[in-house]
Amino acid sequence: MKKLFLFCVFLLLPWQAFAFELADLHGFADLRAGTRLQEDGYQRDTSILEGRLQLDYQQRFDAVTLQLRGDLVADDVTSDHDFDLEEGTGFLDLREANLLFSPTYSMDVKIGRQILTWGTGDLLFINDMFPKDWQSFFIGRDEEYLKAPSDAAMISFFPQWATVDLVLTPRFDSDRYLSGQRISYWNPTLGRIAGRDAVINADQPDDWFEDYELASRVSKNIEGYELALYGYRGFWKSPVGYNADSGRAASTRLNVYGGSVRGSFRGGIFNVELGYYDSRADRDGDDAFQPNSEMRYLLGYERELAKELTGSAQFYLEQLLDYDEYKDSLPAGQKKRDQYRQVLTVRLTKLLMQQKLTASLFTYFSPTDKDFYLRPNVRYKLTDRWLVTFGGNLFGGTEDYTFFGQLEDNSNVYAGLRYSF
Repeated sequence: MKKLFLFCVFLLLPWQAFAFELADLHGFADLRAGTRLQEDGYQRDTSILEGRLQLDYQQRFDAVTLQLRGDLVADDVTSDHDFDLEEGTGFLDLREANLLFSPTYSMDVKIGRQILTWGTGDLLFINDMFPKDWQSFFIGRDEEYLKAPSDAAMISFFPQWATVDLVLTPRFDSDRYLSGQRISYWNPTLGRIAGRDAVINADQPDDWFEDYELASRVSKNIEGYELALYGYRGFWKSPVGYNADSGRAASTRLNVYGGSVRGSFRGGIFNVELGYYDSRADRDGDDAFQPNSEMRYLLGYERELAKELTGSAQFYLEQLLDYDEYKDSLPAGQKKRDQYRQVLTVRLTKLLMQQKLTASLFTYFSPTDKDFYLRPNVRYKLTDRWLVTFGGNLFGGTEDYTFFGQLEDNSNVYAGLRYSF
């Protein structure tokens, strides 16, 4: 059905006026290879080995703009080569296929496959409930691939008092979550690390116009400060719940309400964001098989530290609500979450050699979980078209069941070569 939805977008295009010109075609060819730093009995030693050819085409007509962007992929790591638009598997990863038009002077509409994002966090997300590709993020693909595409309609209104954005996704778009297919994870049912021996096949909502998602944002700039309110009605983006009937993980219903502020402060930029996660499947917090409601908080600051050196830091907090009920409902032997989970992040970026060389380090550290995740990266522009990249994804923790601790055996380094045109 989703393929049919995208195909209908193509049928609506004014093909008789479509004049293909190579000058309007852009993209890149990317070769990337990586290896694990330690043995993982549930995965291959090779973490990534693939070639991508991304083609990006935009055409403006009198009343509509067409955007097409997709990757032709040759992936040597995964055993699943079936073409799947939602999972991004197979020979084609379709990133964008949409139409943009303006029915009125104060209204924009974009329909089709598109990359959506909002919120103020740097690689931390509270009110951004659009799909993420965590597998790409952890194996060494470029950071842009963290954002998975949505098949949606986005309507933006521009009244004088604010900007209003509404996003309707007719059928639930889940994260490309850690399933065990490429990355090993903590399996609470087995009580151990698992991977290809226990791939998660989740029960996902998939009824068109019944299992829909609706996201909204109202934003306004007041004296240089960006203020926003957010709302979301849909589902947990990764299958953190459990369907007792099928015995499989599931994404259950979720509402999110939040707000953010972003602006200048003492030579830098600060951001504050919070969100209330209303877990509609377990509002009392006493169902061990469903996620509790949560409060999430984020405080961040970024500034230039020296010439060609920028730094940023964030403090992130998850508060599990109805904690006593949660503890009382846990089955014997089940690992218990902390009531409060704290995460600190630091990003450092240095430009060198007339900005041809970019060295960066992004660090996650959780003092409550006692685990960490390091993302070192070095990029060098050989020419305006050629770029070479070296990087790593380094995980560690004292326990196997914490978020970053479970990923320790997935630590990897990678190298990439890209030609842009």
